[in-house]
Amino acid sequence: MPTYAYILLSLALFFVGTAGVFLRRNVLIVLMSVELQLAAGTLALLAFSRALGDQRGHVFAFFVIAVAAAEAAVGLAIVVSVFRTRRTVSLDDVNALKG
Repeated sequence: MPTYAYILLSLALFFVGTAGVFLRRNVLIVLMSVELQLAAGTLALLAFSRALGDQRGHVFAFFVIAVAAAEAAVGLAIVVSVFRTRRTVSLDDVNALKG
């Protein structure tokens, strides 16, 4: 499969993730959309690494995967904490927690 196909797929995944972040009001959907954006970035790193014949892209991809796992764990912990106090996962209601 040519490199441009992977890059186009990565671009499509990133735009779907961006649309999910901007259009949805559910915190869980937003977190999944951010994970989709990180996966798209990882795919682009791997595609360029394969095209250039360099292994450093694979190393960076592992770091992105580790950051995505940490982000998911911390994000879900925050969502569970907010849900226990507010009984909702809507971003509009969480925004009301200011001051």
